Amino acid sequence: MRTEQVKAFLAQHHLQERYLHFAQSSATVELAAQAVGCAPRHIVKTLAFKTRQGPVVICLAGSARIDNRKFKALFHEKPSFPHGTEVEQLTGHPAGGVCPFALNEGVKVYLDESVRPLDVVYPAAGAPDNAVRLTPQELQQLTAAPWIDVSKTA
Repeated sequence: MRTEQVKAFLAQHHLQERYLHFAQSSATVELAAQAVGCAPRHIVKTLAFKTRQGPVVICLAGSARIDNRKFKALFHEKPSFPHGTEVEQLTGHPAGGVCPFALNEGVKVYLDESVRPLDVVYPAAGAPDNAVRLTPQELQQLTAAPWIDVSKTA
């Protein structure tokens, strides 16, 4: 796990006080929302995909799902999720703790439009028991990731 690297990244950007550690798991949207004390839509799930161009992570609002049609239109292939330990091998973070910072080299980050209208969001911070509190604008500034539209609401 790269929790320490995520913490160092946040400190470089003077955001270390935004790091949250939980006594319980925050590995799913529901568990993270309970740990944070917020609505599930404010949890940012960072989903990993295997593509022909290399690994990709997409940050979506917790209440959104990948729209396969939109994904294929943008990436020119069907979404393919890594399995088991492959998530950590591709991204550097374990399943349930994938975050858009301190990723393996070559991993491309995208932010889905479902995140943009929220006032505060909570992506994982490198482990399945933590998060970081950010605004969508801060998330975009920290990742320098483009905004895309590949989601649908549940």
